[in-house]
Amino acid sequence: MLLIHVPRLTNRLGYTLNVIFRNILRVDFQITADIKLFNSHIGPKFSYGSQKIGDAPFVRCCDLLFETSIEDQTPKPFSFNDTIALFPVYNQASAFPFDPFAASFYCISRYEEYLPHFNDTHGRFPATESLAFKEKFLNQAVVDRWALMIAQMLGDSFEEFEIPVHPFDVEDSIDIDAAYCYRHKGFLRTLTGVGRDLFANHDIELVRKRFKVLTHKAPDPFDSFDYILDVHKRYPWMKLKFFPLMADYNVNDKPISYQNSEFRLLLQHLGDYAKMGLHASYASHDNTSLITTEKERLEAVLHRRTVRNRYHFLRLSLPKSYNALMDNGILHDYTMGYADETGFRAGTGTPYHFFDLESDCETPLTIHPFVAMDSTFYFYKKYTAKQAETAYKQLIDECKLVGCRLSLLWHNQSLCEEFGWKGWREVYENVLAYADEVRKKDRQSNNQ
Repeated sequence: MLLIHVPRLTNRLGYTLNVIFRNILRVDFQITADIKLFNSHIGPKFSYGSQKIGDAPFVRCCDLLFETSIEDQTPKPFSFNDTIALFPVYNQASAFPFDPFAASFYCISRYEEYLPHFNDTHGRFPATESLAFKEKFLNQAVVDRWALMIAQMLGDSFEEFEIPVHPFDVEDSIDIDAAYCYRHKGFLRTLTGVGRDLFANHDIELVRKRFKVLTHKAPDPFDSFDYILDVHKRYPWMKLKFFPLMADYNVNDKPISYQNSEFRLLLQHLGDYAKMGLHASYASHDNTSLITTEKERLEAVLHRRTVRNRYHFLRLSLPKSYNALMDNGILHDYTMGYADETGFRAGTGTPYHFFDLESDCETPLTIHPFVAMDSTFYFYKKYTAKQAETAYKQLIDECKLVGCRLSLLWHNQSLCEEFGWKGWREVYENVLAYADEVRKKDRQSNNQ
């Protein structure tokens, strides 16, 4: 059992130690403020505070985890062991020249998102506002890297300290903004679409295609669901989740009606093969009562409780958005990622509980960060399919390197091979195949 000495226990410190040791390293530990107990402990131990205790490893703290207010912070990033480091400390006895626990808390709590910042046109905190983007470490899982440094410190000092081997883990998820491109839109939406094709796009072929689909002479382009399920049959170990939009139609929410019988049957069919979650609407960001309505709709279709969510457009405001989910009994959120950039918004790919800085407490809501979204590559970064595939593989390598989960976000529309998405099915298949190959090599290495 690992023993950690601290000068005093705070909510922030206890929470951070839990994330580092239980969530990431999966190591059991105890905390004490009793110096005699600490000195008499036989086995792995270290002290975290302002002064070294005996011969045990020591990590010098800064003030962040002993505060309760939200203040401007100066992380002062610098390079250490090929990784960025935050919150430097100046003590020769310290195992590190920075406070890895304060640095981790700063990232996973999304501290900077509580401070004054500029939002984008959709009211989101953009990647370009983040310290990780500005200091070019967004594509590193820095929290997991710091955790491994701490584990190495303990391993170097105590032969009996062992880190459990973590199998490479993949979570694949599909947002369903619109299940169908042409079908089940209703007369008015169909008529509007025809008019747009004729008079705005001047494309008679789109009109012909629309009517072929509507007369069942061609499949609907967005109906890629059987394809997705078929691909996943190759990798039964991967976790698959769908997040359908159950909103009313508006400018930014354009789903198939939740009352449509074929859409309901589709969701029930998908629910037989994968976990389902709510895709809370764009409008729910400003009117959180809509989450209740949309959640009830999904539950009525699936005949089961809904405990997962990802916000449409990735609209997330802390802590309001997460509090609204907890008010509705949602226990897991998958929104933690950026629309405009790939990478580790919270510095980790490992799921962890949300800490509300305003109330200074850990909550029961589990955050599941994702590292890459198809729309980011296509709309924001303007990558070709091949460029995106290369970037996906680099992120897979990072997740494998540090042992954190790889979580990916796709849309059924992006796998339609039309409307500019040609070649993206190949990307999807190659990315999952690469992840599978990484896992096989990982298992072979661990079994040797």
